[in-house]
Amino acid sequence: MQELRITDTNAADDSSGRAFGLEGNLYLVVVCAAVAGLGLYAMLALAWQVAHLVAALLAAPVPVVSLAWALGLRHGKPPGYDRDWLELRISGGSFSRKATGQEGIA
Repeated sequence: MQELRITDTNAADDSSGRAFGLEGNLYLVVVCAAVAGLGLYAMLALAWQVAHLVAALLAAPVPVVSLAWALGLRHGKPPGYDRDWLELRISGGSFSRKATGQEGIA
């Protein structure tokens, strides 16, 4: 009887780590968006003399949208989930770019 061949394997989970409760490098997107939002606020309020409340309302969507994308479409989801979700919304779930309905069915 032949001996079993033994090979070394790595059965551990591949993880890129966690920071601020977000998986991998997702925190970078959120932090960069927060910095961009603060920069936009400062530019509007200080450089262009826009009212502070208006500047805050105009700058707020930058970090809010980024955080919503990271938490809603990336965090805890499989790779490519955000792209699949966007493609589903754009194409309606069909394999072609334009949904065809009942054409071609005999």
